[in-house]
Amino acid sequence: MSRVADIEAQKPANSTKMLRAMVGVGIMSALLIVLTFELTLPRVQRLKAEALEKAIFSVLPGTVRIEAFRINGNGQLIELENGDASGSAIYAGYDENKKLVGYAVEAAGQGYADIIRILYGYDPEEQILIGFQVLESKETPGLGDKIEKEQRFLDNFKALDVGLTDDGQLRNKVVAVKQGEKENAWEIDGITGATISSRAIGDIIATSTTEVVPVLFHANRKTDDTKPGQKQMKRHEQR
Repeated sequence: MSRVADIEAQKPANSTKMLRAMVGVGIMSALLIVLTFELTLPRVQRLKAEALEKAIFSVLPGTVRIEAFRINGNGQLIELENGDASGSAIYAGYDENKKLVGYAVEAAGQGYADIIRILYGYDPEEQILIGFQVLESKETPGLGDKIEKEQRFLDNFKALDVGLTDDGQLRNKVVAVKQGEKENAWEIDGITGATISSRAIGDIIATSTTEVVPVLFHANRKTDDTKPGQKQMKRHEQR
C-alpha cells in the first residue's frame, strides 16, 4: 500500500512539470513565429512592391514612369503622399515624353475559392481598358487559374469598352458572357470550365469601372495645373 501511495503522491508533481514544459514550448514557439514574421516582413513587402510595379508597367504598355494618386471623399483625384493609407492607390503611367498613357487600377472581389485581386489599365482618351493582370488568386489549378494564363481570355482587355455617356456614367456596364457568345465591345468572353472565375472577373471590373472610370476620365479632362498628365514625374522609373 505504501508503494501505491508513493506513486499517487508523485502524480501532481509530474503533472505540474508537464504543464510547465508545455507552456514553455508554447511561449518559445510563439516567440519564434513573431520573430520570423518581423524578420521576413520587409522582404515580403519589398517583393510585393516590386511585383506591383512590374504589373503596372504590364497593364499600361509604353509606360516608363508612374505616380500614385487616390480618390478622396469628394470624388476627386489627388496625389498620394508618402505614408498616406486613407484609400486605395491609383497609378498614373507616363511615357518617355511625359504624356499620360493611362491609369492602373487595383480591384478585388469574391472568386470561386477566395478573394481575387486584379489590376487593370485604363486609357481615358480612348475610354477603354488596355491591360489586365491577376495580382492574387487561389482559384482551382488547371481550371479557375486560367483567368491568369489563357491568352484568349487576356485578349478581352486589350480594348474593352468603358465609354461614358454625356452625364458621366458608363454607357454599358462590363459583363462576362459564356465563351463564344461575345458580341459587344464591353463584354468579356468567358472561359468554359472556369465560368465562375471568369464571371467573377467581370463582376469585379464592372463594379470598379462604374465607380472609378468617371472620376479618372474627368480628371484627365481638366486643363489646370493639377491635371495628372501634366505633373512632373518623380516617383518611379522603369529599369
